[in-house]
Amino acid sequence: MPARMKFICDTERCIDCMGCVTACKNEHETPWGVNRRRVVTVRDGEPGEASISVACMHCTDAPCMAVCPVDCFYHTADGVVLHSKDQCIGCGYCFYACPFGAPQFPETGLFSHRGKMDKCTFCAGGPEPDTSPQEFRKYGRNRLAEGKLPACAEQCGTKALLGGDANIIADIYRHRVETRGYGPKLWGWDIAYNPGKRGQIATPGDGPRPNQVPGASQNQPGKLPT
Repeated sequence: MPARMKFICDTERCIDCMGCVTACKNEHETPWGVNRRRVVTVRDGEPGEASISVACMHCTDAPCMAVCPVDCFYHTADGVVLHSKDQCIGCGYCFYACPFGAPQFPETGLFSHRGKMDKCTFCAGGPEPDTSPQEFRKYGRNRLAEGKLPACAEQCGTKALLGGDANIIADIYRHRVETRGYGPKLWGWDIAYNPGKRGQIATPGDGPRPNQVPGASQNQPGKLPT
């Protein structure tokens, strides 16, 4: 089934504030030691430092689904990858198969006992009845059933993390790239958050953008993210 609901994280906007991680933890009341979302920073403190928010990417061809021996994973009508904790045996195969480290296990013990697997649900709950106490206890809040987007994406202060219909968020990200240009001379606050300049694509294609001004300040006083 094609995955209709997706996450995209814009590394040029992510500031490693951990707001998405905190929002997810608070919304679903996950157990200690289980973080459905995390922020990874590469080249920390060096030129080229970048951060990205990572969770389950709800793959079309999900490797966790392929290796699960009890078939506890399934796709929803929106293409969200969910699982049944009643079927999960805690074998850990999904943990090793997932390239994003999404499956989390709350327990460790003798004989590789890990407990029931937990992972990002795209705020879509699980196989229990929508918005029921049983669903919240096992899988967290079902925001999609309430007509809302995932809490992590709504909480993101710089709009780096986008979650929703794959075609819509891909179009938003494409428009951002077209607007700010590519390469080492990317946009700063002026392009990202100035309503007068945001969204202008004067030179489409792979050429340099007129907004790529060498030596321009990336942080202008009084310009705050909105």
